[in-house]
Amino acid sequence: MSGYVLKNGIVVTSGKQPHTGSVGVSGGKIAPVYAAGGAVLDLQGNYFVYPSLINTHDHLQGNYRPPIGPKEGTFYLTWQPWDADLKSSATFAERSKLSREELYLLSSYKCIFSGVTTVNDHFPHAINGKILPTLPIRAILEYGLAHETTSYDLKWGDGVKEEHAKAVRNNWPFITHLSEGFDEESMRSLKSMEELGVLDNHCLFVHCIAFSDEDIKTAARAGASVSLCPSSNMLMFNVTAKIRKMIDAGLNLTIGTDSSASGPANLLEEIRTIRRLYQTMYGEDLSPKKIFEMVTINSAKAFWMQDRAGSLDEGKLGDILVMRASKDDAYENLACALMEDIELLVLEGKPIYGHERFLDIFGGTLPQGYTEITVGDRPMFVVGDPAALYREIRRRTGFKKTLDFLPFEPSPLEPAPAVKEFV
Repeated sequence: MSGYVLKNGIVVTSGKQPHTGSVGVSGGKIAPVYAAGGAVLDLQGNYFVYPSLINTHDHLQGNYRPPIGPKEGTFYLTWQPWDADLKSSATFAERSKLSREELYLLSSYKCIFSGVTTVNDHFPHAINGKILPTLPIRAILEYGLAHETTSYDLKWGDGVKEEHAKAVRNNWPFITHLSEGFDEESMRSLKSMEELGVLDNHCLFVHCIAFSDEDIKTAARAGASVSLCPSSNMLMFNVTAKIRKMIDAGLNLTIGTDSSASGPANLLEEIRTIRRLYQTMYGEDLSPKKIFEMVTINSAKAFWMQDRAGSLDEGKLGDILVMRASKDDAYENLACALMEDIELLVLEGKPIYGHERFLDIFGGTLPQGYTEITVGDRPMFVVGDPAALYREIRRRTGFKKTLDFLPFEPSPLEPAPAVKEFV
């Protein structure tokens, strides 16, 4: 596949006003239009061209539905009782009928159908190290991690100090759940990070629902990032992080989904949820532009990838999301977007999902390794074969399982032709 140009789109990128322009792609990167060559696709001012989205927190092995929460009228104190409820649930029993490889592939499509090309799978490398490079999205391998900092955490990795040192040495993020609950240990978890000497700008903390006002200021002074997961937090704890105070303190805020076993269908749903929740909590709107930054350049910064992802600057990776313009304002358009609004998704210059009109990038024909599906009434191409995976899930579960992050109905397999008998 040669280079190509997306012409006359409304280009939306960090540090610039949305404007009508063109984006060139060559060698897997954003390139000057004059140097891109190849096909020219005229968007005629009808589509927004964004950097593709970044999900800063997921557990790719855990994406299955329906979500699991506490008994009606109750909420959890920590993550532990949720984990026990999950493992005794029908959701977990169904999920267990799929292999780890199938669950990871399913999670890739959760990402693709919501405009996400980059995600963190918050599991140790011993679990995901061999699987992540095989996926059709970018699931980062460059991170240090812990599960959290309590005495009852799952002891992931080589220890908090060792994993943090690895992150600093390699210019990676150090990622951990933090303050996910309201017991004494959860509420002093940031203090634990300080005492260990590992609180700095490499830290990406997930949840942070029990952060005090002083915790927020301390994390901001350290240059840490936070991954907000409001849907999961509200289901499990009936509360989420102090978003406005975090914004006011200057924390680098990002958005994650957590797994679909406690969180939303996908990142687009989480975007709509965080905005709606913010309005409920504070009686004012969360700026759609700020939301856009949370799922693009802020997330790239949290992953220590801002030099190569998160915006459409020339020389960065060709990670692109094209959406139809359902709203006049570019940021409002993304904040309200549904899966059906995606027109094209590109990873390092390679289209991995899109409307058939974009097949000109491939020379007009569907390449090997892609299949066709129908989303709404639109004919779409997608890398791999999610319809076959969907059919296999239904075969394993024994009924017509519906997963709300797959926006299509798989066509039945055509019967094999009858074998003619010759006498």
